[in-house]
Amino acid sequence: MATLQVELVAADRKVWSGEASMVLVRTPDGDIGVLPGHQPVLAVLVGGGVSIRTAEGSIEAAVHGGFFSVSDNRVSILAESAELSSEIDVQRAEKAAARARQDGSQDDLDRAETRIRVASL
Repeated sequence: MATLQVELVAADRKVWSGEASMVLVRTPDGDIGVLPGHQPVLAVLVGGGVSIRTAEGSIEAAVHGGFFSVSDNRVSILAESAELSSEIDVQRAEKAAARARQDGSQDDLDRAETRIRVASL
């Protein structure tokens, strides 16, 4: 069975790389699912979750901003920020959400809520 070579990279580090059977990302036009053999794509990412399906299970990540590309069964996800669900400190994210509500920062609130949601997956 064909697989995808996937790289998830944040501005400051490589978050994850490996083989996957499917990748789900969110764009301004909606969610896109990528399977082996997918046509080439270059798209902007919006804040939300990225789901990477591997032979071992599912890897979930919270991403904010950036873009992704697909070409020749290679998927590159380049995000301003990205965290695997296993790395997310939920208490810290909840405090960040409370601060953002108090400060009226919608962007920070969206980031914190995405992190909380992805951590629960």
